[in-house]
Amino acid sequence: MIIGQIESYDSEKKIGIVKSQDDFFEFDANSWTSTLLPEQGDEVTFDINDGAVANMRLVAETMKPAEAVKRKLTATLLALFFGFAGAHRFYLGYYKMGLAQIIVTALTQGYGVLWGFIEAVLLFAGHINKDSKNRPLK
Repeated sequence: MIIGQIESYDSEKKIGIVKSQDDFFEFDANSWTSTLLPEQGDEVTFDINDGAVANMRLVAETMKPAEAVKRKLTATLLALFFGFAGAHRFYLGYYKMGLAQIIVTALTQGYGVLWGFIEAVLLFAGHINKDSKNRPLK
C-alpha cells in the first residue's frame, strides 16, 4: 500500500495524477474505490499492479473512528460534586483547564463552584461530549 496525494483530476475524462514522494502515477476512475469522487489535494492510499494504479481510496476511509474511553456519567458526577477543583477536567484530560478551575475557586473564595455546576449541566446535556484526545464519551 502506497500513500500519496492527488495532484489533479479531470471529472469529465475521469483520469488524474497522484503523487507519492517524487513519483507521479496516472490513474482512472476504474482504480478508484471510494464512494466520494476524487479531488485535487486528497490524501489517498493505492497499490501498483503491473505499473498501473489500483485500489485507490481516501486515507480517511482506511482510518478507524475514535473509540470512546471515558464515561459521560463519571465526568458529570465529578463536575457536580468536585467541579470546584476541576476534577472532571482532569478526568477528561484537560489538565490546564482543571488547574484554572482550582485557581478561580481559590481566588473567588469558593464561587468557582458555579463553574463546575455549569459544566455538569453542559456534560449532562451533551454539549461537552469529547475528551482531550477528541474521542467521544461513552
